[in-house]
Amino acid sequence: MRKLFTRKNMIRLGFAALFLFTIYLISSVLSIKSGHGIDQQGGLYWQPEDTIDVAMMGSSHIHCNVNTALLWEEYGIAAYDYSGAEQPLWMTYFYLRELYKYQKPKMIVLDLYSPARFKEDYQYKWIAENTYGMRFSLNKLEMLACSVEFSKLPQYYPSFAVYHSRYDDLEKEDFENFFWNIEDKAAFKGYTPYFSISPQERREISEEESGGLTPKSEKYLRKIISYTRKQGSQLVLMVAPYPVTDDDQKTYNSIAQIAGQEGITFIDYNDYYDEMGLDFERDFNDGSHLNYWGSCKFSKLLGEFIAASGKIPDRRMQDGYESWDHHVELIAEELLTYAD
Repeated sequence: MRKLFTRKNMIRLGFAALFLFTIYLISSVLSIKSGHGIDQQGGLYWQPEDTIDVAMMGSSHIHCNVNTALLWEEYGIAAYDYSGAEQPLWMTYFYLRELYKYQKPKMIVLDLYSPARFKEDYQYKWIAENTYGMRFSLNKLEMLACSVEFSKLPQYYPSFAVYHSRYDDLEKEDFENFFWNIEDKAAFKGYTPYFSISPQERREISEEESGGLTPKSEKYLRKIISYTRKQGSQLVLMVAPYPVTDDDQKTYNSIAQIAGQEGITFIDYNDYYDEMGLDFERDFNDGSHLNYWGSCKFSKLLGEFIAASGKIPDRRMQDGYESWDHHVELIAEELLTYAD
């Protein structure tokens, strides 16, 4: 046993530890950070284990529109926006599998904008945002296998091969991605507020026909329904408010039929503009996303629904949930920065 702890072996172990620590530092600094999905995906791993009661999933309509700070402050809902820009349902399915490795959410709220708007089997525009934040695993490889044509796989995997040459692009936030920043990392709950004001046209949609849900999207929607049911979580399908089109509505009508067949709650919040007091002149950041003030109105109505379900406890003042209090503080600071 003494031979293992010789001076030479201790030096070797020291160099090995230093090498691994250096690799960690380099990877943490060079990895791509983005509030369009990468941060939401990577942020999952910093959350206190088994504290997320409600996982909000889907496209950017989640992390721009669902104000997790308000949900906590008003209702004590421990929610996390686990989403990515234009995320297709097949990627959402593998996100779910990753989520349940670390959390046991009581409710999954899934926004369905992406399957209504984007129809391709391979959706490359924002795929990086839905990939780079996930840790290496068989689950990640399976997700890529159904999301990327084999010839294009090297563009997305391994991630380090993509971002290793970012030296000229580094910014301050690249040096705040270490384990000793865990308090701020855990306080990030996925929500990325926008503060611009872009007036939009309020559309009254009366489309009653169904259609537009692609076979691949339907396949993975049903897999999501089956998977959450096996996990014992309540699945809520919804559409966050935005200027919807007739073609979008056809897809939502199809999804509503599936929800009815499966006994799943489906809420189209485009039917609740007046109830939430949504102002189309002031509550949108752009033609698709709510701004901060719009997100407050929408999240309040969503929070009322979640609280009324009776299945989600009020976690305020409970030990282990301090990161949500810190989250509220960070969003308040961001609002003050905008006001200044």
